[in-house]
Amino acid sequence: MAATMHDVAKLAGVSIKTVSNVVNGYPYIRESTRARVLAAIEELDYQVNVAARNLRTGRTGIIALAVPELSLPYFAELADSVIQAADAQGLTVLIEQTGGQRERELEVLSGARRHLTDGLIFSPLALGPGDEDLLEVDFPMVILGERIFHSSVDHVTMHNVEAARAATRYLLELGRRRIAVVGVHPGEVVGSAGLRLKGYRQAMADAGLEVDESLLGEAGLWHRATGAQSMARLLDAGVRPDAVFALNDAMALGVLHELQVRGVRIPEEVAVIGFDAVDEGSYSNPSLTTVDPGREQIARTAVEMLAERVAGKGAPHEARRVYADFSIVVRGSTQADAAAHGRPGLAEGVRTA
Repeated sequence: MAATMHDVAKLAGVSIKTVSNVVNGYPYIRESTRARVLAAIEELDYQVNVAARNLRTGRTGIIALAVPELSLPYFAELADSVIQAADAQGLTVLIEQTGGQRERELEVLSGARRHLTDGLIFSPLALGPGDEDLLEVDFPMVILGERIFHSSVDHVTMHNVEAARAATRYLLELGRRRIAVVGVHPGEVVGSAGLRLKGYRQAMADAGLEVDESLLGEAGLWHRATGAQSMARLLDAGVRPDAVFALNDAMALGVLHELQVRGVRIPEEVAVIGFDAVDEGSYSNPSLTTVDPGREQIARTAVEMLAERVAGKGAPHEARRVYADFSIVVRGSTQADAAAHGRPGLAEGVRTA
């Protein structure tokens, strides 16, 4: 028969209440007592009745993660990182996919599934400034991404402008001057495309260079195919860049493919850098230089902040905003001998891989 809490209490020489306090993480217990209870739990292979515990605490032990699109490598790897961070907190993750559609993002905030979870980590695309009232929900939530909301919601994001500026500066310091950008969304100001293009423009201005608008390649969805198509349109229009900054790694991989199909030597003729540091970029040929926006830190911080809110910690109306650290990971798509890179004077935060 399965061991009971009574069995654990008897073996450890403590009361059932003490065993319950240990199981539920009650802090005010002598370490010697806690050690005896944990040893008894291990010896008896006692399994906590999670359902019963949840009924007592009013919590499910499940959090939700809502992202736009799991087919994009960044969000797939982000989900994996969130799952690992949640596991370390003893939490299970329910993943929802919104497609970046406003209706589905609103459903994430108010749908019937919310009662199944203790809180939500939410990466919106359709919602933006002006939608702050929609975020005044009655459950713990942490926002991810570049949509900046002036509300009482915790927010974990990345340095989009600064990282894109550093990526462009890195290409400039390699001697590249005709730097194309792939993934532009004309007129966008708030999203990843607008912010990363802003960083590119700043770096060009810092170098005293005017932006050649013919070097800006549009792409709607940020997939490998759209990256290849955007690169093809630029080349077919007679544009001859000596470097390409793709606004995410998926498009950068498409750019690599299109350049190679046309016989362009990488990086000798055209250097390529992406953004996101997805695992696939390590195995492209040549391997992809990229901006690592701090995905692991984003996932870990978001889970920790949400867990604190679920536990009732922190000022309820005092929103916290955290920006993850970023770095440039140098590989073969910008330097044939990436290992030789790293000399002083190049972009801050550059590292080889």
